[in-house]
Amino acid sequence: MIRPTMPVRLDVESPVVETTGLVKRFGETAALSGLDLQVPEGAVYVLVGPNGAGKTTALRVLLDLLRPDAGRAELFGMEPRERPGEVRARIGYVPERQDFHYGWIRVRDLIDHHARYHPRWDPGYAGDLIEELEVPTDRKYARLSKGQARRVQLVLALAHRPPLLLLDEPTDGLDPVGKKKVLGLVADHLASTPTTVLVSTHLVYEAERLGDHLGVMKEGRLTAQLPREKLRDRMHRYLLRTPDGRDPVEGADLEVLQRKRAGRELQLTVWGERSDVVGRLEQAGAEVREASPLSLEESALALLGADERSAARTRREPTAAEV
Repeated sequence: MIRPTMPVRLDVESPVVETTGLVKRFGETAALSGLDLQVPEGAVYVLVGPNGAGKTTALRVLLDLLRPDAGRAELFGMEPRERPGEVRARIGYVPERQDFHYGWIRVRDLIDHHARYHPRWDPGYAGDLIEELEVPTDRKYARLSKGQARRVQLVLALAHRPPLLLLDEPTDGLDPVGKKKVLGLVADHLASTPTTVLVSTHLVYEAERLGDHLGVMKEGRLTAQLPREKLRDRMHRYLLRTPDGRDPVEGADLEVLQRKRAGRELQLTVWGERSDVVGRLEQAGAEVREASPLSLEESALALLGADERSAARTRREPTAAEV
């Protein structure tokens, strides 16, 4: 099995978000290990990775809530640490954790306070969001449930119609009905307001109908970064029959991410041009019974679960334009 040579850079001239060689350490632990991230304007970029991959740290660096130890981050062509006020004014942020140091404040006063820092605040839209999300404006923030606090954060993030949304597990704490409502509101927001979105989540299926770019993080760096259409073109699941019991992968020079055998049938998830992969498999003696593209969630899981330890060889990692 050959280690997949996935694209790790996007061919974008002026990304809204770009990091280069971003490093952040906490003591002996490296949260970011040379992160190179590009988010195109107007994209809904889904960032996935296991716990501890560095997703939340990356978002906090973009907001200048954390300072990197090395590397560079730019949003709208500006460095957050040099022009933090200008950068934050253009961002709507939903944090992973709902900690708030002024828990004594009532929600309505918190929203009013937040609005004063955003000249583009839309009071009518804020009212619509409050009503739709059933936000309890008369309660103190500290007494809200996790789901209620999440709804307040969504109002604060969306109501000034920012050109960039940074969403860290945006449906965390919500029940299924609440999740569906929030995802519908985000979809409506994108339809009415030109917005770039960077969403960090472990529930990729929730972003299935919105996401058009995927980034996969492991150990503080991106192991894959590519548009959704590239995934559909180059990643397929193949169902094979091997009558003589031979393994068609051996010697076929295939970039296999996942495999599962059931009797004489073999299921493979492979990166590569479909016609080329089918040709190689048939040449190796397999009967290709089915070849189908993967959903965004299936693609993310395949990339996260790819067994790089079984690499037979390594290759230079290409850019998205090269594949």
